[in-house]
Amino acid sequence: MSTDAAATGPRRTDRPLDEAGVVTAVRRAAERGATVRPTGTGAGAPGPLVRTDDVQLDASALTGVAEIVHDTVRVRGGETVADLCTALAADGRALAVVPDAPRATIAGATGLGMYGGAPGEGSLSDQVLAVRLVDGGGRVREVIGPDLDAARCGLGALGVITAVVLRTVPLRRLRVHEEAMPVAEVLGAGRLTRHAWTECDVAVHTGQAILRWADPESDEDVPPEPAGWGHAVSRLASSWWSSRSSWPPPQRWAPGTAGPPHEVLPDPQPWDPDLAEWAVPREGLGTVLRELGAAVAARGHELRPVRVRTGRAETGFLHPASGRDTAYLRIRTRGPAEEPVRRLACAVLEDAGGRPCWTTRHEWGPDELAVAYPGWAAFAEVRDRFDPDRRFTDPHLATVLGP
Repeated sequence: MSTDAAATGPRRTDRPLDEAGVVTAVRRAAERGATVRPTGTGAGAPGPLVRTDDVQLDASALTGVAEIVHDTVRVRGGETVADLCTALAADGRALAVVPDAPRATIAGATGLGMYGGAPGEGSLSDQVLAVRLVDGGGRVREVIGPDLDAARCGLGALGVITAVVLRTVPLRRLRVHEEAMPVAEVLGAGRLTRHAWTECDVAVHTGQAILRWADPESDEDVPPEPAGWGHAVSRLASSWWSSRSSWPPPQRWAPGTAGPPHEVLPDPQPWDPDLAEWAVPREGLGTVLRELGAAVAARGHELRPVRVRTGRAETGFLHPASGRDTAYLRIRTRGPAEEPVRRLACAVLEDAGGRPCWTTRHEWGPDELAVAYPGWAAFAEVRDRFDPDRRFTDPHLATVLGP
């Protein structure tokens, strides 16, 4: 199926119904000398990596769970994270990592390196055991072995992902908690790494934080507290935060909430074009937060609360956590008025050895990225084999990866 696109969007949109349709769409684009960018939906996809003014390949029909076997699942690339989690839960299984984008497709979530705040795990890309894709010549490839580390977080530059095999874990209910405290206490006590899931919102100019964590329920756990208790604790945390910061306290769920990971952990937010997110070495997190606070204070700025999560080192060549245990820092600003503080914060994170996350705004190109990623040359070699004619490279991706 295909439709014409408006002049401001893709020139053409192909919506294949199966893998054979993907092969046809890619070969047709090759015959016409066109480029192709895959996306999970026909509109509203976040970020320039999934936009094009040539051929957009909408893979939203490539859905469904093909097979759940023991501790793995084979799922089609267009299946959403939310639908996969629901299917796994019915079988008593779960994803080891649940990202904040339940409507993202599995191909998109893995291909862009989305993570989920599990300090003992990597991102969703790190759970990938095999990838099936259609390469730039319209050939179907089953990617395993050494090339898999290129396909784990491939940015859509290697081909159109039609299926992914992921590791799964037993489904367990998680109980979530929230507590306000100084960030020094969070870091000094190792609170960010000793739970199954953690996140922290930090007011860097005051050193105050709201820590959230979750652990599996056990048979000894007391029943959930009444809703009023949870909201009372949340109000106390909000009051404590507000007395120390001019920004309103970040809102999540009532402490004591419990449920399956995919129901209680994600914090889905509309895509924000001003959002910046950087991955820094985990051991330097305390220093980075102090330097952020000092930098904005010295220039009379105040930075909105910084969201902090952690994850383990990964093997994916282009994953922001490649080769090192990582802390992810999410910087939110609003419009041109806060552009100076965004640039300042990003400069501090860059100086700290940070790498920009692929789903958010950054200004890096191949020269900076080649220095930051030890697997850069290895990825380029796989890209040359999978897509020598750059069928999947549009002008924006060329500014990131090079021609």
